Amino acid sequence: MPPPSDIVKVAVEWPGANAQLLEIDQVRHSNQMVEEWSLPNPEYYTLRYADGPQLYITEQVRLSLQSVTSIILIYSQSRAARQLMERIQSHSMDTRLDAMKELAKLSADVTFATEFINMEGITVLTRLVESGTKLLSHYSEMLAFTLTAFLELMDHGIVSWDMVSITFIKQVSLGQGGQPHAKLTICGESTSSVLSPIHRYQSFSLFHMMWTSYISLIFVSPLNPQQEMANAFAQKHLRSIILNHVIRGNRPIKTEMAHQLYVLQVLTFNLLEERMMTKMDPNDQAQRDIIFELRRIAFDAESDSNTIPGSGTEKRKAMYTKDYKMLGFTNHINPAMDFTQTPPGMLALDNMLYLAKFHQDTYIRIVLENSSREDKHECPFGRSAIELTRMLCEILQVGELPNEGRNDYHPMFFTHDRAFEELFAICIQLLNKTWKEMRATAEDFNKVMQVVREQITRALPSKPNSLDQFKSKLRSLSYSEILRLRQSERMSQDDFQSPPIVELREKIQPEILELIKQQRLNRLCEGSSFRKIGNRRRQERFWYCRLALNHKVLHYGDLEDNAQGEVTFESLQEKIPVADIKAIVTGKDCPHMKEKSALKQNKEVLELAFSILYDPDETLNFIAPNKYEYCIWIDGLNALLGKDMSSELTKSDLDTLLSMEMKLRLLDLENIQIPEAPPPIPKEPSSYDFVYHYG
Repeated sequence: MPPPSDIVKVAVEWPGANAQLLEIDQVRHSNQMVEEWSLPNPEYYTLRYADGPQLYITEQVRLSLQSVTSIILIYSQSRAARQLMERIQSHSMDTRLDAMKELAKLSADVTFATEFINMEGITVLTRLVESGTKLLSHYSEMLAFTLTAFLELMDHGIVSWDMVSITFIKQVSLGQGGQPHAKLTICGESTSSVLSPIHRYQSFSLFHMMWTSYISLIFVSPLNPQQEMANAFAQKHLRSIILNHVIRGNRPIKTEMAHQLYVLQVLTFNLLEERMMTKMDPNDQAQRDIIFELRRIAFDAESDSNTIPGSGTEKRKAMYTKDYKMLGFTNHINPAMDFTQTPPGMLALDNMLYLAKFHQDTYIRIVLENSSREDKHECPFGRSAIELTRMLCEILQVGELPNEGRNDYHPMFFTHDRAFEELFAICIQLLNKTWKEMRATAEDFNKVMQVVREQITRALPSKPNSLDQFKSKLRSLSYSEILRLRQSERMSQDDFQSPPIVELREKIQPEILELIKQQRLNRLCEGSSFRKIGNRRRQERFWYCRLALNHKVLHYGDLEDNAQGEVTFESLQEKIPVADIKAIVTGKDCPHMKEKSALKQNKEVLELAFSILYDPDETLNFIAPNKYEYCIWIDGLNALLGKDMSSELTKSDLDTLLSMEMKLRLLDLENIQIPEAPPPIPKEPSSYDFVYHYG
């Protein structure tokens, strides 16, 4: 006879006793276990799964118990919560740590979490974190399990995140700073987990607490290296959380935080104002040592004349003067004088020293690359660095107060502790690259700086998320690209979009297209040579094709190996009447691309292939030697058939020729306002008696 449906076999464990396989009644399961071990006060006990997430077996889920399930008889949720509350406030750190480990496991169960929170458990945990007793043993591990339990409790949604205090957030942010390396991972995961829920809850008050914590960490002076390291980590972590919140938050919070980030960006850069407005004292030996350090790093300490026995003062001065000139300073005798103008003052020297120390290879390459040139195209590093620093201060509004209502912050400035110096390091490389592209000399210095300013100001509005993305954006804005953008913008100015100019362009365009068409047909009349398809000989064979001067016949034929000079029509035996041509096909639609699998797989050949389809169902297959010849022949053949010329070369030629023709025709109208509409036609005269009649 089968057992009743409410009787199941389960493996039951009780701490301190051997596990037993028992048949239990699902209706009175916990009481039955208590009776089995003769335990007093049955209301103190309940069951919990031994495997998996170890959730409590409540009245709602008890009927889902299956045979051979492993369960544990333990204290009920309320009793367990009360015991853990006592243990986590114990004076023994070992007892407290064990309690936190157990709490981190049990907090995932909503029934236990409800009991623990009702006992003001959240308040106790936040108070423990806020106390920040880092000198206690097991601190990192203790913090990790405390934050894990805190997150599990908060995830049930029983209490609001708005109850979190600024002190709590700051202590969580500082939690990893200065801790032993082995414990960083444990604490770091919990720290990230606790701060990350700000994305989900979208709370103004929580954001402002995060923000206040961040600001206080930025403008605080660390008392020791350990605190400095802790503050640096906390700033980086909070900065990441805040930026992610801006990206993922809803619109009201995004707007508010974007403005706050803009304000912080301005305030952070304003910390540079003191250095920017500080003149260099030529008599200050400490400041002069910085310049000497720049020289030493660039030209190697081994070459220092101090190491040369018997080297005199005059000889050293001559060597220093030569080196300072190679470094690109304006004042070769006393380069300290170059830093007496504010802005940028000492900030420029700080940037140069940062580049020399933290990007030493880049610094040495730029200096030596330009100091060894003898063609008057060297880029003066010192002068460029000073002017670039001044330019960056102007672009980023260093020293100016934030404007109300603005929110144009740049995320990349919050991804590095030395963002301004890193920006300088990127831009000085850009300046050196642009200098070479422009083939500039000393007389072109201001022109180069104008182009570099334009490159930077064009890259910033895209708001790259990192300095690496900003560097990639600058790389795409080469000098030739800047010229192209300038040309395009001039053409799209209001004057070039006014109705009279648009009408003139439409009138000129057919003439330009006819000119391009004639050029294409003339090139077809000259002819071109093409490589024979399927030639397996070691020496390639070619054939030639050209259009008759009357544009009615295509002549083609094989070329002799020793053929030189012009290929005559008489030497080309084959011909195709233009009237017999049905269509022109390109790429993979060509018959020879379908037949030859090797050619079909060659992308470069595929882009140069085209075929003429003519009567009676014959084809003439081509593979152009290059993209230019391909465009010429495709345009020419389409022109012969009365179709539009649509190649990339035609579009480029049309833009160039149309632009040149427009400029020539409007040359006499420079600085003259072109009316939007033609002048009104005057009324007819009342009488035509003014006409003179010859008698």
